[in-house]
Amino acid sequence: MEKVTIDTVARRAGVSRQTVSNVINTPDIVRAETRARVREAITALGYRVNRAARQMRTGRSRLIAVRIEPARDGINGSVLDRFLHGLTDAAAPAGYRVMLYTAADDAEEIATYDDLLTAHDLDGFVLTSTHHGDPRTSWLAARDVPFVTFGRPWGAPETHAWVDVDNAAGTEAATSRLLATGHRRIGFVGWPAGSGVGDARREGWARTLASSGPDAPACLDDLAVATVDGIDTGAAAARDLLTRPVPPTALVCASDSLALGALAAARELGRYCAVVGFDDTAVAQAVGLTSVSQPLAAAAARCMDLLAEILDGGGPATPARALLQPSLVLRQTA
Repeated sequence: MEKVTIDTVARRAGVSRQTVSNVINTPDIVRAETRARVREAITALGYRVNRAARQMRTGRSRLIAVRIEPARDGINGSVLDRFLHGLTDAAAPAGYRVMLYTAADDAEEIATYDDLLTAHDLDGFVLTSTHHGDPRTSWLAARDVPFVTFGRPWGAPETHAWVDVDNAAGTEAATSRLLATGHRRIGFVGWPAGSGVGDARREGWARTLASSGPDAPACLDDLAVATVDGIDTGAAAARDLLTRPVPPTALVCASDSLALGALAAARELGRYCAVVGFDDTAVAQAVGLTSVSQPLAAAAARCMDLLAEILDGGGPATPARALLQPSLVLRQTA
């Protein structure tokens, strides 16, 4: 049997897809004759009759959607898991429910938007993992679908509401801590250039080390390596730094995965090296790794607040943004 969608209803009623959506969500703007025809088609086709009736009364589904990130090394994936828990906790008191979906890349996620909007008439989305040239935000904006992002619109006009954590401030705090404990050659293990988050984390380290006084290294590039995220890649990158003629005595890392690899490399080489990670994952807590902690529950709650304001029509004329401050959690490794 063919799946009944808004398009199916539109064809039967002889109207556009948008008109069907208007009848379901904002019936007052549709002529009475057209409303009657669309409602007759909904009833005849059995198009989610109970849901449609409820939305005809309220104009809202009270349902928002957010993506589950693909599993990686079992460490950094937990960061967004904590954000999802926070978003669910914040949504319930506001009267919303959270729908989760998966997607392997931007193209698949956009295709999922289309499917979800057709099948469920979602109120809006919370997007995560924003990046340079992100096509998802423009796709949603072009269709007037409400959304907020956890992550700023890197390298693009700031035309939508967002919440982010000050990643540069996090590595700045880590580097300052290491300087305060006597380290002067502080290396950085990060991600390849072009990642908004990764570039910001490198910037905080570089800015702090460059302004550390007369003992500041002449060339920061000699103290930095870039690699894809992971424990094994972190170990290889740290091994590269620690076997140079004048190795660093401490490392700031863009993630806990890289930091755990750096600790393994230092032990393998028999070198003392202070290591600081980023994200304060459960693994970092278990092994005693000093790490930068993101206020994920607060970020999720702020995303929910902004989205609710947009959906209620009370959002500011200029898209709101919130930049939250991370904190350094000290443990035995730094």
